[in-house]
Amino acid sequence: MNAKNFTIPEELTRRILFTIFGLVIYRLGVAIPTPGIDANAVFSFFQAQSGGIFGMFNTFTGGALSRFSIFALGIMPYISASIIFQLLQSSIPTLEALAKEGDAGRKKINQYTRYATLLLSVVQGYAISTWLLNSNNQGQALVKHAMFGPLPFQLVAVITLAAGTCFLMWLGDQMTEKGIGNGISMIIFASIAAGIPQGALSLWQMLSSGDLNIVTGLALLIGMVLIITFIIFIETGQRRITIQYSQRGQGKQQQASYLPLKLNFAGVIPPIFASSLLLFPATITQFSDAPWLKTLQQTLSPSGSLYNILFIGFVVFFCFFYTEMAFKPNDVADNLKKSGGFVPGIRAGKNTASYIQKVLDRLTVSGAIYLSFICVLPTLLINKIGLPFYFGGTSLLILVGVAIDTLQQIQSYLISAKYDGMGSAVKIKSRRVRY
Repeated sequence: MNAKNFTIPEELTRRILFTIFGLVIYRLGVAIPTPGIDANAVFSFFQAQSGGIFGMFNTFTGGALSRFSIFALGIMPYISASIIFQLLQSSIPTLEALAKEGDAGRKKINQYTRYATLLLSVVQGYAISTWLLNSNNQGQALVKHAMFGPLPFQLVAVITLAAGTCFLMWLGDQMTEKGIGNGISMIIFASIAAGIPQGALSLWQMLSSGDLNIVTGLALLIGMVLIITFIIFIETGQRRITIQYSQRGQGKQQQASYLPLKLNFAGVIPPIFASSLLLFPATITQFSDAPWLKTLQQTLSPSGSLYNILFIGFVVFFCFFYTEMAFKPNDVADNLKKSGGFVPGIRAGKNTASYIQKVLDRLTVSGAIYLSFICVLPTLLINKIGLPFYFGGTSLLILVGVAIDTLQQIQSYLISAKYDGMGSAVKIKSRRVRY
């Protein structure tokens, strides 16, 4: 093969290296503490909170919260803002009209989303910094400098945390544009994956000390492998709707093709959105010492009944909401009708759209059940065992889902390289008249 045929693979290599570089920058930022805190005291303080909602928050920030680093809020404010504006698009006519204007409208909505991200970062940053200022670790203050000259610690912390979230938002966009694919998902993936070595070490220490017997530990590992296998099977599974085409041209009938619909059409979006919404109240409760707010915070624990009921409800809602936003059966039916395609036994047009919608609704119901089962049951079982770290079904689902999407992105680049290489190998002589 000619050396020129490797142009696209070199582009893929560049994109992979850029993605790795972006993730390295992110992990370096996780290690930089927010000015004014006692890093060791804060880390010990959050270690005691590892089993609750803050343990889950810490997992999604890649350990940045336990260090109270400049990336302590992670990318979660951006996800929360994205949820808000996706919901508003279906209820506010102005935003709905913007969404239909193409790239210009989407850019405007993205701009509003960034403003909302900044606002949420300020609110969450102030809540967490105030909480740390008023807390201590066994009598040791978590904040060493309550004042930076005329500036209070809360103001410095809010500016630092909001800037960190905005930087991650920008970094995710750069990784999407110049890297392999979805940069935001890659940041969440790196955050969760960063906790795997520490989780494995904690599990080994529990086995060595006898706090966890070997049979239970082995059952836990086998269970994780089975869950990962099941996730891969579902995420790569498809429901294929047979499509045939009417006779064209010289009386030849085109071979039947398929309309592939993923078994879990919404992917990892519903659990990410649900987790983000349930993490937000945990920071809001820090504004007040009211007993009912503290009770609410304790109730919204990953092992609590209320948390899991709300989580399942949000997962089901976002499964249908995201599917409705991302897939339009009417548009698919119209395109099939224009191209002469039809579903065998179904009339073209509205009947085809209704049939596709019916199949999609069934897949969405099964997908919601699958996501609820994967995200809730392993978490409850792991909490019953009493592991000293948070690593539940939601984390496994996001890790496997993002890994599959990334491999598919890489595969698409390789396929493009293959066909471009085949095309470049054929030299076409010019037929222009030379003077």
